[in-house]
Amino acid sequence: MHIHILGICGTFMGGIAAIAREAGHTVTGCDANVYPPMSDQLHALGIDLIEGFDADQTKLNPDIYVVGNMVSRGKQPLMEEILNRGLPYTSGPQWLAENVLRDKWVLGVAGTHGKTTTASMLAWILEHAGMKPGFLIGGVPSNFTVSARLGETPFFVIEADEYDTAFFDKRSKFVHYRPRTAILNNLEFDHADIFADLAAIETQFHHLVRTVPGNGLLVVNSAEESLRRVLERGCWSPVEQFGSSGWAAKGGDSDFEVLLDGKKQGRVKWELLGEHNRMNALSAIAAARHAGVAPSVACEALGLFKNVKRRMEVKGVVNGVTVYDDFAHHPTAIETTVAGLRAKVGKKARIIAVLEPRSNTMKMGTLKNQLPDSLKGVDEIFVYTHDLGWDARSVFSHQHVKAHLHENLTRLVNAVVREAHTGDHVLVMSNGAFGGIHQKLLDALAPLPKTSLYGEWH
Repeated sequence: MHIHILGICGTFMGGIAAIAREAGHTVTGCDANVYPPMSDQLHALGIDLIEGFDADQTKLNPDIYVVGNMVSRGKQPLMEEILNRGLPYTSGPQWLAENVLRDKWVLGVAGTHGKTTTASMLAWILEHAGMKPGFLIGGVPSNFTVSARLGETPFFVIEADEYDTAFFDKRSKFVHYRPRTAILNNLEFDHADIFADLAAIETQFHHLVRTVPGNGLLVVNSAEESLRRVLERGCWSPVEQFGSSGWAAKGGDSDFEVLLDGKKQGRVKWELLGEHNRMNALSAIAAARHAGVAPSVACEALGLFKNVKRRMEVKGVVNGVTVYDDFAHHPTAIETTVAGLRAKVGKKARIIAVLEPRSNTMKMGTLKNQLPDSLKGVDEIFVYTHDLGWDARSVFSHQHVKAHLHENLTRLVNAVVREAHTGDHVLVMSNGAFGGIHQKLLDALAPLPKTSLYGEWH
């Protein structure tokens, strides 16, 4: 089969391209911007890429067009030509479901936060257990060299996203996957561009619950009231809970026992930080157990787990200033990330937060009033205000520490560098590339050594 993918350079659609190529299909694709690293990865797989969405691409005469959810009506001439001529097309999730997942034991990881990390943990546990799973993860799992692969066994781990499928299919992506094992990690309001409120997202999660078979398993965070409401609307599968009941963790961040109904199942010793990662670990262990992996083996695997890129990833240390990259883009995720870094560096070290409110929800300002509290654990705040639809100055006017607001990226970098001193930790948070700010900061810090001021901080 020859498939032509519209929007191929996104992480999800690029993953589909890689899996389709591995399965023996001919794959071509197009996108508005074709650039490394995704373009390099796809070219290495023998996938031809076209910049733009011109209608002449129909001359490729593929068997089907696979349409990413960044494609919309009236903006891409290729999509309009496909519709006008009645050519066959489908969405990425539907193509994946019909051509790859149909005969698989799908393990889906859903939730507002932690999907990528938890899916990476679960895939690695199965890999460590010798089960050679397939997977499609919306990030780069450091224990693997790729973010997507077909796998050699029926087991397939997928990050189950609640965002809509395509312009012609407004259901959440995850309803296509029909998991046998489903993790429901947490559920808060997000994606204000497509969901009116939390109840609308809960409805989509209930649709996911409806697809899990009676001999499947739901692994559910027992502390989430929203997930309780989802299950109360109907549940036809066994449920195992984690957090406040069922699966539990006893101990510290880096060394904890894993318990099931109070009985020890194993012990995890690793370098990850934060209660959220312990919860991610519990859900992954429970899901892997359903697929046949003993909890003790899963704990052993997690001891070898390397965190996903862009999750508190150290980008460099210059003149004693450490620069981190983190994907946090929701107030809850920001608060969790800050708490994790504070636990790592201690109370005396300074944390400088650099935030780009980039997601559609953040740009709309839906959760803007939660931002100040989410940043209360830092010592300095810098906010990139370019293209915001709300007044950041009024939101941050009552911050516990002064918030520096900048519409210009170069000025933002210079301002951060002026404030940074030896021993500081610069935490950059965005769900995008942020204009390459990490390297810009490291380059600007290089010629500017500062004297430590630890004795003056309180």
